[in-house]
Amino acid sequence: MSEFRSGFVAFVGRPNAGKSTLMNALVGEKVAIMSSRPQTTRRAIRGIITRDDSQVVVVDTPGLHRPRTLLGERLNDLVRETLAEVDVIGFCLPADEKVGPGDQWIARELSAARAPVIAIVTKVDKVARERVAQHLMDVQQLGEWAEIVPVSSIKDIQIDTLLDLIVGYLPEGPALYPDGELTDEPEEMRIAELIREAALEGVRDELPHSLAVVIEEMVEPDSEDAHREVLEIRAHVFVERDSQKGIIIGKGGSRLKEVGATSRAGIERLLGRKVFLDLHVKVAKDWQRDPKQLGRLGF
Repeated sequence: MSEFRSGFVAFVGRPNAGKSTLMNALVGEKVAIMSSRPQTTRRAIRGIITRDDSQVVVVDTPGLHRPRTLLGERLNDLVRETLAEVDVIGFCLPADEKVGPGDQWIARELSAARAPVIAIVTKVDKVARERVAQHLMDVQQLGEWAEIVPVSSIKDIQIDTLLDLIVGYLPEGPALYPDGELTDEPEEMRIAELIREAALEGVRDELPHSLAVVIEEMVEPDSEDAHREVLEIRAHVFVERDSQKGIIIGKGGSRLKEVGATSRAGIERLLGRKVFLDLHVKVAKDWQRDPKQLGRLGF
């Protein structure tokens, strides 16, 4: 009988390489927020997959990139710290984009990695087979990889194959988390991320990097008050400039109402209960470059 295996795998890649979607596909439930905007993920988020033979803890990291701000530098540091501690690294390269300088830069970063690196060609459902074949050859020439695997998270192509390969590289050991647990993300953090995901939808290119969400208060209903059956959540959406505040609020508050309705629905699904969501948009000038502001916003 084979021994139980357990350990950590980190997905790394440039922004918008399909890391969060892949993690959610492997876990089988939405753990990381997703957006077509680069740099959606800002922390190392853990998803937990428990099987009869193994437990895999997937760490979704922010996209590695050439930083332009203090926030960017801190995100890159977070990725490097994560990669130094995991058992397996999955390097995500989207099939619908050519291998470029950003991928080459990450490949150089990974050349000194202690853990085995699996090159994962994501989004294969978006391109023709010939393009996938060419992409696989381009990826092979990028560096030395333990494996190269083409996958599609949306169409469920080779997701189980990838998981089997990851398990094969994990050390023997007991489960690290209780059976049935899907993430160790704090509830408050997941709520903030759902609000940020809703706020990211349909906004201009410059806004995603400037958005941050902080949960100010979560008020449980008073058991003696029959009229307060819902959980009250008060949250602040931070932007860097007044002009951005106007974009998030929208004409007559229409955009903010939309953000509130979308995120509230997601939060109610997450918590399995009714929620009253009170959103306020605030300006924290140039917070991505200000160490004090970054600390206040959790970075």
